[in-house]
Amino acid sequence: MTSELSIFAARLREHIGIWCEELASSPGAVDPHLARHVDVEFNGLALMLFTLQFAHNEPYRKLCTARGVTPSDVTHWPQIPTVPTAAFKEFEMTSLSPEDRTRVFHSSGTTAQQPSQHFHNAETLKVYEASLWPWLRENLRFTIADLQLLSFTPPARQVPHSSLVHMFDYARQKMGADERAFVGRVGTDGVWTVDFGAALAALKQPGDKPLLVVGTAFSFVHLLDELVAQNLRLQLAAESRVLETGGYKGRSRTMPKVELHSLITKHLGVPMSHIICEYGMSELSSQAYQSLKRDRAFRFPPWARARVISAETGNEVSDGETGILSIVDLANVFSVMAIQTEDLAVRCGDGFELLGRAAMAVPRGCSLTAA
Repeated sequence: MTSELSIFAARLREHIGIWCEELASSPGAVDPHLARHVDVEFNGLALMLFTLQFAHNEPYRKLCTARGVTPSDVTHWPQIPTVPTAAFKEFEMTSLSPEDRTRVFHSSGTTAQQPSQHFHNAETLKVYEASLWPWLRENLRFTIADLQLLSFTPPARQVPHSSLVHMFDYARQKMGADERAFVGRVGTDGVWTVDFGAALAALKQPGDKPLLVVGTAFSFVHLLDELVAQNLRLQLAAESRVLETGGYKGRSRTMPKVELHSLITKHLGVPMSHIICEYGMSELSSQAYQSLKRDRAFRFPPWARARVISAETGNEVSDGETGILSIVDLANVFSVMAIQTEDLAVRCGDGFELLGRAAMAVPRGCSLTAA
């Protein structure tokens, strides 16, 4: 591991803390002067990190050189060369030496596919966690004592290569819950299932404390099928929230989001205004959420940026137009911050609406069907 990247990681964690304080001090519409200040800081940090990643990440340097781009050619962060997610399957896109790679997150496609690999260690996970927790709280609008967690995923010890479960497990620790909050299981074939008995017991448990129920789309479909079969309609405590992250992986029938969310409201008693969607990838260290407060477009935190790019021109599309989602995530300190996804999106101001996978893209676990 390089000391330069470690220094940058520490500096970024400080900036994340400052940006979160600034967000908290300006609820509602963001002050335009503050937004410009953050944009300037983001650009400076992105250019600095590009220089470091060009120097210390050999596969990325070769890609940039092949495209004729070096740090001296870049003055604004959109000019930083992006890496397609497929590169994480074929190459070790990391600045970590082999002996420093103590953890790896895999993409969650079908077993027939070669997964992406995003290498981590204790230091990179500190950045990952510094990114995930404040943005999760900001979008769910809760304090640690407000909610109790119920996850339809397996516990982290059963799926150590899942970035999604690591995220939920870190939230569990911050919320003071134990592993019983996880009611998912891993079958003998490696497929995730929901322990319906444990899930229903937790959902039916009386109490005034609201729940934060989290899981993949297919796990909610399985639960809803069980509730329909038992003719059950539950009413969770007021202010309960559902966090749903897309993904079917062929493990259930697919369902339009409006229909899925309508059934969640019908059978769990959680209003649609309290159902939040998360967008994340194993190749990223930050997540985007649909906002409860605004237009429900997906948005990343201030330390990440999303652009919707035209496949024909390579330029950012206009507001309301469709393209391929491209992301720059400063929290990807030790891998590659500029990622070209295979997801179609519509540009919505400073956010985006997901449409699904681009044509010919390989299916993956966190792909989203069209709403």
